[in-house]
Amino acid sequence: MLDKPDTPDEPLDDIHALFHGAPSTTEFKKLRKRIIRDTRQAIDDFGMVERGAKWLVCLSGGKDSYTLLAALTELQWRGLLPVEILACNLDQGQPNFPATVLPEFLEKMGVPHRIEYQDTYSIVKDKVPAGRTYCALCSRLRRGNLYRIAREEGCSAVVLGHHRDDILETFFLNLFHGSRLSAMPPKLLNEEGDVFVYRPLAYVSEADCERFARDMNYPIIPCDLCGSQDGLQRQNIKQMLDMWEQKSPGRRQKMFRALTNTNPSHLLDPNLFDFAGLTRDPVKIEQNPPNLLSAD
Repeated sequence: MLDKPDTPDEPLDDIHALFHGAPSTTEFKKLRKRIIRDTRQAIDDFGMVERGAKWLVCLSGGKDSYTLLAALTELQWRGLLPVEILACNLDQGQPNFPATVLPEFLEKMGVPHRIEYQDTYSIVKDKVPAGRTYCALCSRLRRGNLYRIAREEGCSAVVLGHHRDDILETFFLNLFHGSRLSAMPPKLLNEEGDVFVYRPLAYVSEADCERFARDMNYPIIPCDLCGSQDGLQRQNIKQMLDMWEQKSPGRRQKMFRALTNTNPSHLLDPNLFDFAGLTRDPVKIEQNPPNLLSAD
């Protein structure tokens, strides 16, 4: 459980450098507070805090990872997140990647960081057949390097910027293409059992991340490797969810809430619920005998 702030309405200029230059509008203040509140709630709900721990916070240069870093840093700045933060960017060797942008940004903001270069781009291009998407292999290679870096830096967790919409899109991808009910868990232990994976933005919408990063004018770096490919199934899912949201505002949030409110006995997985062992209660049968009609 995170400690509650003593002064929840501190002035906007009494904040970390990551928030310097923030708009002074009421709308932005509400946006910032909503992101911080939702982030704290996810950290609390899923038991992410180990006092004195060190987190490897992954920074890709996209809107989501900037929002993640800012939210966690403000919580730490206010004494509400008792962990050490190390920002990390994995330069994967993509052509024309602006290698100086993130180091300069992190230096300017006074954020402890590590920049790691590993040419996974060449491996992905070599291994993935033409016309296939790069995401799966790229993600595996990236995750393996991040686990290694976390161990080298003494970090107990790799912290990622996946938000509510990423989780929901993954659920539908697995439903439509993987024939399983599965999403991105906010808290996960790696296969080796020594590093956690956290997603503190699990309750934060993509729209809020986009507005926040835009209003803060953070230097966004697009992912040319994956973004250059057309027809990704995730984009199809995103368009489907956009259409549903337009027709029924609030649909995304309701579907996301459903992921937190499952009932295994009303699904069809015998590994989650013992259907074979489900028997009638003899006491209740005796108290409520069947009303059999007479043969006459």
